[in-house]
Amino acid sequence: MSPPDSKLLELIAPVQDGVERMRAVLSEDLGVESKAVADMTAHIARFRGKQLRGALVLLVGQATENTSDEHPEVASIVELIHLATLVHDDVLDGAKVRRRVACVNQRWDNQVAVLLGDFLYARAFGRSTQLSSRLCSEVLARTTQRICAAEIDQAASRYEFEMPQERYEAIAGAKTASLYAAACELGARYPEGREDIGAEMRRLGWDIGLAFQIIDDCLDVVADGEVVGKDVGNDIQDGKVTLPVLHIYRSASEELRGRIRDVYMQQGLDKRAERLREVCDLEPGVEYALARARELVDGAMLRLRSLPASPARTAMENLAQYVLQRRW
Repeated sequence: MSPPDSKLLELIAPVQDGVERMRAVLSEDLGVESKAVADMTAHIARFRGKQLRGALVLLVGQATENTSDEHPEVASIVELIHLATLVHDDVLDGAKVRRRVACVNQRWDNQVAVLLGDFLYARAFGRSTQLSSRLCSEVLARTTQRICAAEIDQAASRYEFEMPQERYEAIAGAKTASLYAAACELGARYPEGREDIGAEMRRLGWDIGLAFQIIDDCLDVVADGEVVGKDVGNDIQDGKVTLPVLHIYRSASEELRGRIRDVYMQQGLDKRAERLREVCDLEPGVEYALARARELVDGAMLRLRSLPASPARTAMENLAQYVLQRRW
């Protein structure tokens, strides 16, 4: 087990029993009669990684003194939806490796990967209809729509080098932070009521999730793929201008702006991330983006301090800091 895994296990210790139940339900949902589908679900079981979103359902439930027997099942549904987004994202990005394992679109093909993602969404919402409350279905249906709309918005914003930061955050947040927000809201609200604390925890999840995505965008432009265990440079290859590059471009000379655009847009160019690092110093952009991620985590910490002191609250505070420190 890698050091990041060991650290995360320590962070989720207050809800370890719930996490184990969540994983058991998730394994059950990934088991199917079709051998072809079973081969694929066994393959993507290796993508499950950090499972932060499911853990947040359980941690927020404990921290807000709102636990139920169904919370681990809600957490497993959140993780199923996350798995579906990963499979679809790899198709959109043309990714080859995730968690040091071949992506579904590479092991099989894009058509199969799209269908598998659809299967996982259907499995998640099928499971949600078996719960005692409709709240999980309602929250996650809205969230899934928001994620899909954000992916469309992002595709429509390729090569938008002068995108306002507010628009970048709206798209990045809807794409990634919305599922964190839903996990935290469900932890606080499920099975019913508690709308005020649910809204506050939703905002907390948004801040953590957006910080997570900003860190991801930084890793994509400067990290070593061998270290993070997945392809890097996909955003640049796909024409997505993320916060570190937006910041550099904003203050660049016209001559440097032209060179940055060439790296993104010149046909037939390979290893665009490496070429971008040759063209400009990305460090100021990365530092700016990291500062924004820290600001978001600081906001989340303030919201957490409104909750009663407990091991779950402490774990969430440490988890928020872990998001800033991750390198994979």
